[in-house]
Amino acid sequence: MDGEVLIPLAGIGMIIAIVLGPVYLKSRERRELQETVRAAIDKGQPLPPEMIEAMTRDVSKSLPSRTRDIRLGIIWLAVGIGIAAFSYLSSIGWQDNDAGEFFGGVTGFAAIPVTVGLAFIVLSFFNKNKD
Repeated sequence: MDGEVLIPLAGIGMIIAIVLGPVYLKSRERRELQETVRAAIDKGQPLPPEMIEAMTRDVSKSLPSRTRDIRLGIIWLAVGIGIAAFSYLSSIGWQDNDAGEFFGGVTGFAAIPVTVGLAFIVLSFFNKNKD
């Protein structure tokens, strides 16, 4: 394989590993916890309160709230603005830039996280769950 093909594949592989690694580890941890609970119930042992609290701790975190939506919206908005700023600053040095070109092609990509951020901020106004 060429370096031209291998380098992008390695980058995509790293992104996939960063995203899927924690998901796999969390699911394995949950499976082991469920096996422990199942074994304790089969033996007739009562479940300690710490174990019940550990099992329900992640459930309460996953409920969306206004604060969480606003926080995610601001983060996504900042990522999009950062990408647009990068696109603008990287296009300054090019002397052959057309006047009609809007900061280069990366700005179109920056619209995706900006739109997701704005969607989260709008959703925060409609979310009835408060912290």
